[in-house]
Amino acid sequence: MKIISHDKKVHMDLQNIIILALIGIASGLLSGTMGLGGAIIIIPALVMLLGFSQQMAQGTTLMMMVLPVGAMAAYHYHQQGFVDIKAALVMGTFFFIGGYYGAKMAIAIPQDILKKVFAVLLIIIAVKMLFFEKVQQ
Repeated sequence: MKIISHDKKVHMDLQNIIILALIGIASGLLSGTMGLGGAIIIIPALVMLLGFSQQMAQGTTLMMMVLPVGAMAAYHYHQQGFVDIKAALVMGTFFFIGGYYGAKMAIAIPQDILKKVFAVLLIIIAVKMLFFEKVQQ
């Protein structure tokens, strides 16, 4: 697949470092308290606050999450009995495979289309969570 464009990296001046730190702490707090962060907080913040392209924001976010970002939060949830290890392992295995092919696809999609698809997906998820609650068994 052909790479659409290479973006310039963000200039690491004090203002941008502070913005990145605030994005990191906000997404970390939301990830720890609500189980969300990457796609919902970090990607839009990088695009809107620092001018990242959609592809650069997605790639940067994925690279950040490769590190043990959620390890402490996951550990705490596990300690309290709120982690299904088998489900996490199955999802993690297929997330690994899907992530590889998804990245290849995202790089090939023009930024304006990718941003719109991303926004529509967030809206669909929000509507489903607000109005179509799955009955607990």
